[in-house]
Amino acid sequence: MAKNINPIFTDAEKAREYLEAQRWPDGAICPHCGADDVTSMKGKAHRPGVYQCNACRDQFTVTVGTVFERSKIQLNVWLYATHLLTSSKKGMSAHQLHRMIGVTYKTAWFMMHRIREAMRDDNAGPIGGSGKVVEADETYIGKTSKPRFSKQRGERPYIKRKGPQSKNPVVALVERGGEVRMFHVENATKENVRDILVRNVRRDSELHTDESRLYTETGKEYAGHHTVKHSGGEYVRYESERIVHSNTVENVFSVFKRGMTGVYQHCSEAHLHRYLVEFEFRRNRRTALGYTDAMRCDEALKGIEGKRLTYRRIGEA
Repeated sequence: MAKNINPIFTDAEKAREYLEAQRWPDGAICPHCGADDVTSMKGKAHRPGVYQCNACRDQFTVTVGTVFERSKIQLNVWLYATHLLTSSKKGMSAHQLHRMIGVTYKTAWFMMHRIREAMRDDNAGPIGGSGKVVEADETYIGKTSKPRFSKQRGERPYIKRKGPQSKNPVVALVERGGEVRMFHVENATKENVRDILVRNVRRDSELHTDESRLYTETGKEYAGHHTVKHSGGEYVRYESERIVHSNTVENVFSVFKRGMTGVYQHCSEAHLHRYLVEFEFRRNRRTALGYTDAMRCDEALKGIEGKRLTYRRIGEA
């Protein structure tokens, strides 16, 4: 069985060559100045994979300017961890990862957050469009990190939250047959939900939601807004030219919640946005869209550039 393991997961040199091919398909480019006039440094004085830029004279490797920069973990271990996290439908706990790759729990936890940073897509455009249906819904998960106090006690400002008072609101938008966008909001209000919708869903889309009043006014800004009344036992309605439901986004939340409660079990509010990125990444590259485990791993590796995550930054929202 070991013969079938990809050598990039067991050999650091093979992993480096593979990562170079992913990051620099047309040859090495200096991460300091962007020049492509570089020289591969040979000889005993240099370890494999060191380049020197002939423009700015700085030396670099394939990890410079990426989430892997300055890591003491071998590249083959990084690639294996990336493969495991991108191929696990409901995620993988840091406890499981540290046992599988032979690092401490603290290191595995930090590695996973770096990989999630690579999964983040800063160039994702709005979803939907003419003739397309986008489903929207909200859910509540975990516990808020903001303690609540009585107004009378006056120890801290009273924080009023919409929805379940002790949980974190998450809003999801799903294009049927397409991509998903997931967002953590401090409060699930009409204003916050509208801001997410207008920035991420094209106005010529058809919006499908449940009967929540969060979407009533904003729905008027779209080509159509159709609802199902869950409180009345209605979950799908067949009309002449459309099927009205929010089952797709409910399925997204189902997978997300099973992963968060069954695999991760606990997630602080400060880190929730990165877990949302992880589940969004895998959903948008699911098997039904033609992706394999190897392709998902490659997609994550393409996102490593221009991102750094340190212990100082890891708690930032």
